Amino acid sequence: MNSSVLIDSFAEFAKFKNIDRPTMMRILEDVFRTMIRKKWGTDDNFDIILNVEKGDLEIWRNREIVDDNSEDIWDHDKIPLSEAQKIEPDFEIGEELAEEVKLEDFGRRAVLTARQTLIQRIKDMEKEIVYQKYKDLVGEIISGEVYQVWNREVMLLDAEENELIIPKGEQIPKDRFRKGDNVRAVVSRVEVINGNPKIILSRTSPVFLERLFENEVPEIYDGLIVIKNIVREPGERAKVAVESYDDRIDPVGACVGMKGSRIHTIVRELENENIDVINYTDNLELYIQRALSPAKITSMKINQEEGRVAVFLKPDQVSLAIGKGGQNIKLASRLVGLEIDVFREQEEYDEDIALDEFSDEIEAWVLDELKKIGLDTAKSVLAVSKEDLVRRTELEEETVEDVLNIIRQEFDSETETETEA
Repeated sequence: MNSSVLIDSFAEFAKFKNIDRPTMMRILEDVFRTMIRKKWGTDDNFDIILNVEKGDLEIWRNREIVDDNSEDIWDHDKIPLSEAQKIEPDFEIGEELAEEVKLEDFGRRAVLTARQTLIQRIKDMEKEIVYQKYKDLVGEIISGEVYQVWNREVMLLDAEENELIIPKGEQIPKDRFRKGDNVRAVVSRVEVINGNPKIILSRTSPVFLERLFENEVPEIYDGLIVIKNIVREPGERAKVAVESYDDRIDPVGACVGMKGSRIHTIVRELENENIDVINYTDNLELYIQRALSPAKITSMKINQEEGRVAVFLKPDQVSLAIGKGGQNIKLASRLVGLEIDVFREQEEYDEDIALDEFSDEIEAWVLDELKKIGLDTAKSVLAVSKEDLVRRTELEEETVEDVLNIIRQEFDSETETETEA
């Protein structure tokens, strides 16, 4: 294989892989210098001249001519006079000899190795380019075509046929992918596994929802409206707190759009995820009220030291506050950064009884569990739903039912006594 064939084949391969000319020249020179070092131990006194367009390669070995009896005759950059005169009889001591080295001088095996090395270097360069490209795209939405669907992940191909992965945990539960589908997702992270870049996409990340809002709401893209926080139960429900920097712009209305036009586009992308857009405020009580929407709060007690807030609602509002499967209260808690405890207001009982009064009917460890969450009176226990008590304590549902029945019976017996009197 001569130099022109080697360089031409490499240049064509590099062009196919979108490698720029300076990078290609650098790789070629590095490979040839490696060949030189393997054969002569050093490349200090060698010049390499490349012309990629013409496929030309010239390698010149530069040495100083010294006397045959000189002490430095064996130095890599010296050549004895007698040997130099075999090349050109007119050479004299002290002159510089530039001797051209042909590619064939390295041997067939070395040339084939060089070719494989060049191809491998290009592949490594291509991997590095992909890694750097997607590293800079982390947090941005990209599109890809579904190429392969497995149980634990889906592989997409981008426009340049780079492989992109959406793991099962980064897919919306309702997602159903088929080969050839065009899918949008946000670049979550880029990893290097066994030297190969692995691009991980996500459709469950709050960042994905944030980017969708930026795409659909020009006011967010322009910075007039800012997203303060996003919390999601992917595919089910999300809460988005927004704030306007322009008093003339209603941030919630801008995000929802005329007749819901903007929000509907996002909802469809997220497999009909229910999205609550909330107007952010520094007023914590008002923020909590908005976060628990559509439930209406009667009153609340905030304990920022413990990171908790107790909200009191009318009985018909409790289920709205908690939401299906507890989604509403979970998302509201994450949105405001406080653990929200829901209490049902009770109007039918006027007098209260300390929980310790029930020690003969309710075991001490059960009473302690109730006290741990701030319930130390009978009314305070009755103000909380059975589901909430099970969620907030270590008590079984059956135990909670027994406790509630015992407390209710106590109040019922008192009511009967008052009636008889």
